[in-house]
Amino acid sequence: MADRSCVIVVENLPVPMDRRVWQEALALRQAGWTVSVICPTNERHPEAYEELDGIAIYRHPLPLEARGRFAFLFEYAAALFHEFRLLWRVWRERGFTVIQACNPPDLIFLVVLPFKLMGKRFVFDHHDVCPELFEAKFGRKGFLHRVLLWAERLTFMTADMVISANDTYRDLAISRGGQAPQDVVTVYSIPDKSRIYRLPPDPGLRPNKKFVLGYVGVIGDQDGVDHLVMVLDHLIRDHGLHDFHAVVVGDGPALESARDLAVSLGLSDYVTFTGYLNGKDLLRQLNTFDIGIIPDPVNAYNDKISMNKVFEYSALGVPSVAYPLTETRRLLGGAGVYAEGETPAELAGACARLMQDDDLRTRCADEAVRLAQHAFSWTREAGKYVAAYERLSPSAPAPATVRIEGKR
Repeated sequence: MADRSCVIVVENLPVPMDRRVWQEALALRQAGWTVSVICPTNERHPEAYEELDGIAIYRHPLPLEARGRFAFLFEYAAALFHEFRLLWRVWRERGFTVIQACNPPDLIFLVVLPFKLMGKRFVFDHHDVCPELFEAKFGRKGFLHRVLLWAERLTFMTADMVISANDTYRDLAISRGGQAPQDVVTVYSIPDKSRIYRLPPDPGLRPNKKFVLGYVGVIGDQDGVDHLVMVLDHLIRDHGLHDFHAVVVGDGPALESARDLAVSLGLSDYVTFTGYLNGKDLLRQLNTFDIGIIPDPVNAYNDKISMNKVFEYSALGVPSVAYPLTETRRLLGGAGVYAEGETPAELAGACARLMQDDDLRTRCADEAVRLAQHAFSWTREAGKYVAAYERLSPSAPAPATVRIEGKR
């Protein structure tokens, strides 16, 4: 068996839809690793097996996307069964020396343990802080919150290497997870510039309004798309602004409730929900944005995470509006305008300032371009990621130069 072979297990999204995981898989493959991925199916990727760009993808079914506490337990149990089954299949068919698990949930270590006994190495790719995510979703802690802290701790204890999605997560892996600092590597989810870039404007996609207020991302209960809809209402009622249209790109369990809220507030003419888009369709919509909205509300979870939207808006030179979240402000700096408080009315006030001040909008856009050019580099992040893997393969030759490829 080749000693530079790995399997990546992710439950949250199928690949290649999960951009972070797909970019990681491509980086490893381009560095000479044999890469397999285990992930769920969905309507867009129903195939149980396919090979893309030299990466073998094994997919499994899941029950309907969970929203209640006990529905999550049912979903996770089904996922663990399929992940264990497919790990044995990948081991028989392709082999691997490293298993990477991407949370949520912090339970995948359970199916990794038998392979650890066989000498396989375990990389934990820390996408989400699950205890804080639980608190944000359900507004409480309690017994299940303590269980999540326990599962997180056991995952850290099992891991040979931790890949943290930002430096806040890295600090948690060391302080709360007991990991040695040298075994925790931060890799930000920065988009590959070959996949998100400026296109000539498409007049057919742009409504006859001065501003397009844009959102891109998952539409879950904790993502604040309901706040975005209320921001539109406040822009009209409190600030007398009408010359705008909002475009919400994405899908998720809270999409229908966000649509219903827009209808109930009489905002149907002010917002378009495109659903999930990818490739050129996604790029064309993103290139209509004049202002990027980051409506994720203030809570213990959102305060710690690095929003993909930060990187995606910046890659296109789009100024952003956000709540005063610690990690978001640290990353965006002067490319964003921040609400003075935690309510949709205050987020609307920040958005109104950006809409009404041409100089401020230009300064924020220029700073977004600077960040994209000098601070946000997937090539650099991929290099750190591959170097961490090489440490788990001591007999391998010197690491190959990571060359990021992508189809346009």
